[in-house]
Amino acid sequence: MATDLASPVTEAAPKNNRDGSGRVSVRAALTRYRWLYVMLIPGLAYFAIFRYLPLYGLTIAFQDFVPFLGYSGSPWVGLKHFEALFTGPDFARLLFNTLFLALLTAIFVFPAPIILALLLNELRVSVYKRYVQSLIYIPHFLSWTIVFSLTYLLFAVDFGVIAGWIHSLTGGGPKVDYMAQPEWFRPLVILQLLWKTSGWGTIIYLAALASVDTQLYEAARMDGAGRFRQFWHVTLPAIRPTIVVMAILTSGNLLDQSFEQIWLLTNSLNRSTAEVFDTFVYYVGIAGGGYSYATAVGLFKGIAGVILIFGANWLAKRMGQRGLF
Repeated sequence: MATDLASPVTEAAPKNNRDGSGRVSVRAALTRYRWLYVMLIPGLAYFAIFRYLPLYGLTIAFQDFVPFLGYSGSPWVGLKHFEALFTGPDFARLLFNTLFLALLTAIFVFPAPIILALLLNELRVSVYKRYVQSLIYIPHFLSWTIVFSLTYLLFAVDFGVIAGWIHSLTGGGPKVDYMAQPEWFRPLVILQLLWKTSGWGTIIYLAALASVDTQLYEAARMDGAGRFRQFWHVTLPAIRPTIVVMAILTSGNLLDQSFEQIWLLTNSLNRSTAEVFDTFVYYVGIAGGGYSYATAVGLFKGIAGVILIFGANWLAKRMGQRGLF
């Protein structure tokens, strides 16, 4: 099996396994790399079952879906639910809340793993470096329920540690319920994202930094470049393709916020600021039984995400980068 994985097809395949143009035939490639294709089966099965088969359910966005009648028996209404979405009183508020939160995420959360990776890359004591990496990776494995519980313990109005500390610094006065104030919802979301996701995101950028040729740094030092010049002219250009790819992939999720995180932080006092498309779909579709309307909202998000990915890829190419495709 190890030989099958390591041997190049173009060199090891017999001549009688090649087609008329001299290339290796599909049958020979499948035979030689059969174990690689076997390992593809679980991933392909996952996407086929959980990603592509459910696409048939998008048809209810154009129906007044009744569960007892099913997909074929429910009446077709065309673009009725999309018209209700775009002309309804909730669309502008949902779009603003989602896009504003996405903008804050792009400004504060997206650069955080890059900065952390660059700082970790400067550490020279390997034991200390591994220790710090382990500490910042741990929050990724905690569920959003635990993260919310920790946030509540820190910011609760009666016994929150940070809330009490801020109250003492401000000189007393009425206590602030940070968990219920609409203006504090977005800062809490960003703080949670920074704490939970930044450490795990550094893995990709640390891998990109590990591939940088050390001779480039030696040449830069010989030319008199200091640490900042080495960072600006060697490190950043080396990881720029990785940053561009991650930015393109992230752009497709601008309208996708973590449902569990938002839902746990949402309450009746901050809902005007907290409600986004993801939570709206839950309240309308699952809690309210508006399956067709909720599916129309989800389909709108999906189409917008595809447009954003293609737009970000086009913009990256216009700026001289390779892009994703």
